[in-house]
Amino acid sequence: MLKKKGRSTAVFDNVNVISSASFGGKKESEGPLGKYIDFTTEDAMYGEKSWEKAEIKFFREASKLAITKADISQSDVDYAFAGDLLNQCGASAYGMRDLDIPFFGIYGACSTFGESLSLGAMAIDGKFAENVLCTAGSHFCAAEKQFRFPLELGTQRPPSATWTVTGAGSCILSSNGNGPRITEVTTGKVVDMGVKDAANMGAAMAPAAAEAIYSHFLDTGRKTNYYDCVATGDLGEVGRELLKHLLAEKGLYFENNLTDCGIEMFDKESQDTHCGGSGCACSAVAFCAYFYKMLCEGKIKKMLLIPTGALMNTTASQQGESIPSIAHAIAFEARC
Repeated sequence: MLKKKGRSTAVFDNVNVISSASFGGKKESEGPLGKYIDFTTEDAMYGEKSWEKAEIKFFREASKLAITKADISQSDVDYAFAGDLLNQCGASAYGMRDLDIPFFGIYGACSTFGESLSLGAMAIDGKFAENVLCTAGSHFCAAEKQFRFPLELGTQRPPSATWTVTGAGSCILSSNGNGPRITEVTTGKVVDMGVKDAANMGAAMAPAAAEAIYSHFLDTGRKTNYYDCVATGDLGEVGRELLKHLLAEKGLYFENNLTDCGIEMFDKESQDTHCGGSGCACSAVAFCAYFYKMLCEGKIKKMLLIPTGALMNTTASQQGESIPSIAHAIAFEARC
């Protein structure tokens, strides 16, 4: 018998989030969530010789800290599901070199953390693993160079632009322990509404977020007020407004429980981040630093996290292609 509700929502019996770890840069430390991040550095290169090497270090250190905080050893971790924005998932691949853990490198753009949690939960519920490491990270400077323009050009950023979060977030999922539970995961579909502007990813990703959220509530039969917090990954302010409009067209309305990790991460007025934060680290750091702790303390009882990703490819974009997007919805419930 399939453990599913509806077409795209998997249901789990005993998947626990037993630890989280978060690393961030200077700008992240100065934002509203800065005080919750486990470790921040003043140096964007994190003591390394390049931004990419710094991203690898963020990834490695966040993963190691999550394992330590779970009070298990690396040999107790059955699988790692992890990814990033560098070409060929470079940060996760190089970051895992020293950890001696069976590794699945995954890519869902900025939705990668949601994908890692989804696959990790399936591995545990399917009894293929007892403990799983889920990590995602990104770096502002590396992402700008790869997907837009090198910072040295001083290219002007439009109001619709977001600021890629520098850092990494990591969780340990387990069949043991008493942490917050992952109860369901709704796997999203690739959605492309023809947006081509790489500086307006919120517009590109909002339809995918709407699709995942609508599918989740359709599959589960729940009302929008079932969750204390519904947090998209990195739509920013432009994308969030579009999301509200798209959901209203589907008959879904939210009161005060709909937010966005990218909006929560930075203060756009004092930090000049325009629409908010983005990147693989956006939902990963926001969840691991803040939302996870709120679930552990019972300040949030039920949460739906929807990491969002713009699946743009630099080659395809240069050839005039639009930006396909994806989003996955992960449901958490506190134990207290």
